[in-house]
Order: sequence, then C-alpha cells, then structure tokens
Amino acid sequence: MSTSPLYEPPSPGEYAPYYERYVARVPTGPIFLQLKRQIEDTLGLLHGLPAAKADFAYAPGKWTLKEVIGHICDTERVMAYRALRFARNDLTSLSGFDENLYVPHGGFSSRSLKSLLDEFRLVRGATVALFENMPLEAYARQGLANENPVSVRALGYIIAGHELHHVGILKEKYLGG
Repeated sequence: MSTSPLYEPPSPGEYAPYYERYVARVPTGPIFLQLKRQIEDTLGLLHGLPAAKADFAYAPGKWTLKEVIGHICDTERVMAYRALRFARNDLTSLSGFDENLYVPHGGFSSRSLKSLLDEFRLVRGATVALFENMPLEAYARQGLANENPVSVRALGYIIAGHELHHVGILKEKYLGG
C-alpha cells in the first residue's frame, strides 16, 4: 500500500474522538473517489420515493427524511469550508456549528425531495472537485475547528462517514431496512 495521504486513513490524532464513528465507516483509498461513489449510491437509494416517505419522521422530535438530507448538505458545506481553509494553509481557528439550530431554519420541509437531492448532487460535486484537485501536501495540513485539531484528509473522511452514518439510519428507520 502506498504511503501517500491519498491512500491512508487519518490517524486518531487528526480529528476529535467524536468523529471516529464517521471515519471508521469509510473504506481506505483516495477520499475523492469514495465521495464520488456516494453520489450515485445515495441518489439511487432515495430517487422516486413518495412524498409521504420524504416527510416521514420515525419518532416525535426526530427529523424528517427531507430534513436529514438537508442536514447532510449543511454539514458537508461546513466541513468542506474547513477543508478549503486548512488546505490553503489558513490557520484561523474556526468555530463549531450546531446542527440542531441549522435544521429548523433550513426550510427543508417546504421543499421537494427532488430539490434536496439535486442540491445534494451539487454540494457533493463541489466537494469532490475540492478534494480531487487539491495539492497532495494539502491533505496533511491541519487547523483548529471547534477548538480541536483536524486535518484536511480527516475532513474528507468525516464528510464521507457522516453521509454513510445517516444513510444507514435512513435505511434502518425510514425505509424499512
């Protein structure tokens, strides 16, 4: 196996322990290829669902399927922004974000599932382009986000693993296994 940062997963020191549950889900290999594969996998899973499924929440106080997709997009934008800043060697400490504040203000429930899936495709396409075209040395750069060190490579794995986490929940709790 190559020792290139493209082929090695991030080490635990490259991200906060909270993110291990996401990083551990991602297969080893160039992260931009995993991110690219997920586009069709996720869109294929959710394409053509009826509106009743899209507006379904599996329990009171839980997000609807549409809100989960909106949350995936919001989180990806935040993490990709962090990756961009750190890849460009910007060492400014970045604040955290609270997804429980973002989702209620996202207006996801009033949108169609198709519009949310179109947005996911576009957001993910931009993320793929960022990771696919950054200089190799940028993957190892680190910065502080939410008062924790994180590498650019780890942010790619967090994005991919976060989506895998939520797709697993969608399959289990929203789509019946």
